[in-house]
Amino acid sequence: MKNEKGFTLIEMMIVLLVISVLLIITIPNISKHNATINDKGCKAYVKMVEAQVQAYKMDHNQYPADLQALIDDGYLKSGQTACPSSSNIVIGSNGEVSVAQSGS
Repeated sequence: MKNEKGFTLIEMMIVLLVISVLLIITIPNISKHNATINDKGCKAYVKMVEAQVQAYKMDHNQYPADLQALIDDGYLKSGQTACPSSSNIVIGSNGEVSVAQSGS
């Protein structure tokens, strides 16, 4: 009988089991990091909007009424009214920028 070299079915099943365990461990970590990335992106976007609100105040001597005023005057690009986590950005009467959770 020839000496055939190769993997047996048991060896292949053990390899598949190890790969499955590794996937089960890593997938929750990836989704957790995705939420962290979205949160940090939202905080950075709020800081950028705060800077644009201050620039608007310097140019117009008043705070913008809402984000649409910033978009209309070219301080923000159109469509930039929410964070990646679908949280809306709102501007208070005193120029304070905050995040309001959307009702979805």
